[in-house]
Amino acid sequence: MQGAIKAAGYSLMTMFVSCGVGAQGFTASPEEARAIAKEAYLYGFPVVEMYKTLYTQAIDSKSPNYKAPFNRIGNTAEAFTAKDTAFVTPNADTPYSFVWMDLRSEPLILSLPPIEEHRYYSVQLIDAYTQNFAYLGTRSTGNNGGHFMIAGPEWQGQQPVNIDRLLRSESNITYALYRTQLFDEKDLTKVKQIQQGYKVETLSHYLKQKAPAPAPKVSWPKPTPTMSETPDLFRYLNFMLAFAPPQDVEKDLMARFAKIGIGSGAPFDVKKLSTEQRQALEDGISDAKAEFAGFKKDKVDSHQVSSGDFFGTRDHLKGNYLYRYAGANMGIFGNSAEEANYIGYFVDKDGQPADASKHDYTLHFDKGALPPADAFWSLTMYDGKNKLLVANPLNRYLINSRMLPDLALDADGGLTLYVQHANPGKDKQTNWLPAPNGPFYGILRLYLPKPEVASGEWKMPLLDPVNSKQ
Repeated sequence: MQGAIKAAGYSLMTMFVSCGVGAQGFTASPEEARAIAKEAYLYGFPVVEMYKTLYTQAIDSKSPNYKAPFNRIGNTAEAFTAKDTAFVTPNADTPYSFVWMDLRSEPLILSLPPIEEHRYYSVQLIDAYTQNFAYLGTRSTGNNGGHFMIAGPEWQGQQPVNIDRLLRSESNITYALYRTQLFDEKDLTKVKQIQQGYKVETLSHYLKQKAPAPAPKVSWPKPTPTMSETPDLFRYLNFMLAFAPPQDVEKDLMARFAKIGIGSGAPFDVKKLSTEQRQALEDGISDAKAEFAGFKKDKVDSHQVSSGDFFGTRDHLKGNYLYRYAGANMGIFGNSAEEANYIGYFVDKDGQPADASKHDYTLHFDKGALPPADAFWSLTMYDGKNKLLVANPLNRYLINSRMLPDLALDADGGLTLYVQHANPGKDKQTNWLPAPNGPFYGILRLYLPKPEVASGEWKMPLLDPVNSKQ
């Protein structure tokens, strides 16, 4: 017996989608509703952004970003380019594989092949809250492969003896995001071979046993263009919460949210709200966005906080929903600090927003002061408006440590990169990271960062504005 799983509450999802009942249970005064909406927006934004990715990758088979149905793996045999729009701030160093897991009826087994020791790979396991609850791969389980079981919160069976590790998710909808290091274009064939070795199967299939009864069918609500920016976000949040049993630590939080109609699987129809109620929610959302804008300017752009603060387990985040929101807003599905470190170049050394229509920039690393990483490092360029990779004549989206033999070093052994819109000329083109003709930001990723990164011993260089265009 593999263990039963409770389906209670899932009938609410069908009701929620089909009958459009109003936002029940809205008991808060306008002032209280505004405060609650601010808190709920910061809490719910990552969940709803995750749903948008889920829908385009696993539900909408006509989407250009569709990868595979639930409980099957989809491989991207090439690194991300400017044409990929499934989620913001993607990396282009590690071709992705994707598994959206529905764990309601039984666990899944993820099988990994052994790969060469010098190649980095990882499987990031993400629950519906965008929390990284576990990892597989180079750092966490090694490069020897193995069989790993992912179970939902209510599963009550026993771990089979030939399973290397059992990992539990807080939610029944869970995401596995695979990254396989790509060395260069000639390496694509090898990456494809590795990806073909990634296997996903249900526990019953793995054990060659009869499958349990399937989970109830779900009517997946179609995303809307403004779903993450308006009170309609709470409708999608309620839907997703039905896949995630409430946590004891959030009991009081959920009681407050219930005063504006937020709850697991509960119906929420913005059209049923009074004008005053809707305005209170909109004001609360505006308050949340304003708090984040101030936080980003004061803490993120000045590097007082790092990406490691925004991504990780529930215990790591310690209920800081502003941090979780920041991670989802600037680069959803980012790695935990021990797996990768992300350094954002949003402003130049003078504290001004990076904008290639106003300046050309250089980024200089002193001799012996390149980013310290046990796997590799990479600086990737993003459009400041849409947060996606930047189309350019060279089809170059990044400069990374694998490219060092082809880069031109300074006379003293340092490295200078040219970050600008126009080609800097043949003598500098090898070190050119093309930027859009407008706002941009760069993300410096260090995979398996060395201790001197966390300790602060290694100091990141700053963008130096040159050749003002104003």
